[in-house]
Amino acid sequence: MLSIGCLYLFLYFVLEKLLFAVNFNRTQLLEKITSQNTLWDVLVIGGGATGLGVALDAVTRGYKTLLAEQADFAKGTSSRSTKLVHGGVRYLAQGDVGLVREASVERGLLQKNAPHLVKNQTFIIPIYSFLERIQYTIGLKFYDWIAGRLSLGRSIFISRKKTIEALPDIKTKGLTGGVLYHDGQFDDSRLAVNLAQSIVENGGVALNYVKITGIVKDGNTIAGAEAVDMEKGNPFTIKARSVVNATGVFVDDILKMDNPKAAKTVVASQGIHLVISKEFYASTHALMIPKTSDGRVLFAVPWHNEVVVGTTDTPVGEPSLEPHALEKEIEFILKTAGQYLIKKPKRSDVLSVFVGLRPLAAPKENTQKTKEISRSHKIIISASSLFTIIGGKWTTYRKMGEDMVNAIERHFGWQGTKPETAHLKIHGFSQKNDWQDPLYFYGSDADEIKKRMIGAADQWISESLKLHEAQVHWAVEHEMARTVEDVLARRTRALLLDARESIRICPQVASIMAKDLGEDEAWINKEVETYTKLAEQYLLN
Repeated sequence: MLSIGCLYLFLYFVLEKLLFAVNFNRTQLLEKITSQNTLWDVLVIGGGATGLGVALDAVTRGYKTLLAEQADFAKGTSSRSTKLVHGGVRYLAQGDVGLVREASVERGLLQKNAPHLVKNQTFIIPIYSFLERIQYTIGLKFYDWIAGRLSLGRSIFISRKKTIEALPDIKTKGLTGGVLYHDGQFDDSRLAVNLAQSIVENGGVALNYVKITGIVKDGNTIAGAEAVDMEKGNPFTIKARSVVNATGVFVDDILKMDNPKAAKTVVASQGIHLVISKEFYASTHALMIPKTSDGRVLFAVPWHNEVVVGTTDTPVGEPSLEPHALEKEIEFILKTAGQYLIKKPKRSDVLSVFVGLRPLAAPKENTQKTKEISRSHKIIISASSLFTIIGGKWTTYRKMGEDMVNAIERHFGWQGTKPETAHLKIHGFSQKNDWQDPLYFYGSDADEIKKRMIGAADQWISESLKLHEAQVHWAVEHEMARTVEDVLARRTRALLLDARESIRICPQVASIMAKDLGEDEAWINKEVETYTKLAEQYLLN
């Protein structure tokens, strides 16, 4: 009996693995939507934080849900954040208490739902005057109170001695102490991949490299969209009862497909980040400078054994998938960091520079600065029933999705359903986390990857980045990675952590992927050329 029971258990786990491999297989999912004449309840355009949040909320309420992303999941801004899940101290300073409360609650929920990706991160604000001590101590106590029972920890004032012990790399002239508070830190693109997996596991479809090229209407009402598979170039039509435009800085492009005369709804604000070695800032506490020379906030945040320093807030014109850091932004961050760090980072010390575009609701008057525009999200419903969501940030992705599905139900008079995502465990959920483990961000998948690494200790692709051949295979087989960039920029964070090292290992990664994808030498050469050209933009000359 025991042996038969063990056999059944073994077969169960094998079947479970096979089903998951099938479920998150791009070829099979694409075949599913192109060969079947499915009427989708919800079509979501955009595979960043917002779109993923909408699709997950919809599918867990029982709606037939399809998400289409023109590039890779989180290809744009959603993989280039400051890596913080936070209530937003600076929004509190602007008086946006409602947004801070909403974000603080969502921060707490996300830590509970994805504990393998979100951790409690302590921050310290260095204090240089009695007025600053009063201002930031009271302000952060209010910040704690707003979060309520989902607070990550109590803020406290610490002495000059304890501040120096906690932040040994900062300048001490004039320092009187510090205020320590708690916020969340996460890995943005890894969360995006896990959300896409969660959508599929709950019965939906999430596809990368599917571009929406047009809107389909039944009379004056939207009835679906025209799409194209960006890998093969094959066009197809998607029929849907509702269509959601969740394309971030590109929402106006979709709005104009619906109505060529549609007014501009978003402005883009550019934020850059520099990644430097921990030799410049070795503390486990993040550094927060609440007011710099031009009024912006500056963070130095430990992340994947390096340090992310940022950010800027610069208005830009036309958005792009690969925005470039402006020279004045680079100089601003280096100069400001140098004012606080004992060892000043130089251009040659920067391991990578990455840029994200924030989609902000366009102000009615052109006098408003981008840093003063609210990050609260807004839902717009066009005359033809195209649903568009603008604004928002990673921390509130879940609430944005919930609000959007509620809006769809109200608009069409569908029977109201109960949101299920507030306490939904995200793929990879694991509470047994060792943040020093280089594979921690895989969560519950880490054990399987480690099994593949047994006996293959010499197959490290990069010792410094702790990137193993098994991770590349896993990205292709289980995480829908289709290009070298997908693996090095978003399935792992090689591009953001050390762009030069990522260029060095690019050919090896391409060769491994080619075997799994059934591609030839020409594909390898093209991938190496494309990735190298991209990664060079992340380097400072």
